[in-house]
Amino acid sequence: MTSPWKTFQRFAENLVFNEAPKFIRQLQTPETLPRTIQQGIKLGIDALTGVSDEAPQQITAGRPVTKHSVPTAQRARKVVYAPDLDGRADPGEIVWTWVVYEDDPTRGKDRPVLVVGRDRQMLLGLMLSSQDHHHDDPNWVGIGSGTWDYDGRDSWVRLDRVLDVPEESIRREGAILDRDRFEIVAARLRAEYSWS
Repeated sequence: MTSPWKTFQRFAENLVFNEAPKFIRQLQTPETLPRTIQQGIKLGIDALTGVSDEAPQQITAGRPVTKHSVPTAQRARKVVYAPDLDGRADPGEIVWTWVVYEDDPTRGKDRPVLVVGRDRQMLLGLMLSSQDHHHDDPNWVGIGSGTWDYDGRDSWVRLDRVLDVPEESIRREGAILDRDRFEIVAARLRAEYSWS
């Protein structure tokens, strides 16, 4: 069970990084203000009562979302480890973005993504999951645990689909994946998906 502190921390991060920027943008269009205030009150009540937000969430207006993915071999390129926490996402960094579900593009989830490349303003990312059933899936590779996961769970990287992540959709820089673990992912991209 998640501790009350972790619940509050997630609520505060969501408020600061997601809801506050949307609220400020919506102040410029007064007709949306009552709905925005109502959403803020609901978020606060949910956080105080411990209501879980694990259920699929509707995609709301605001930041762009990550909604396009392609087979990994179609985006083959040179993969280089180059993290630098300078405000721009670089290969080797794990960032958070809203990713739509493949089976229902009207819903999605805020999730960590490993950046493996860039195509102008579009980042190329590989989705992370902490679901243990990926342990034996050949399309996923384990990278262990890290600061990108609040609960310290082990994570797996999906290799067979590359996400097009609009740079402006990133909620925050999550972590730098160490070079050894990044190279495990890169070796699989080179061996199985024609990356160099």
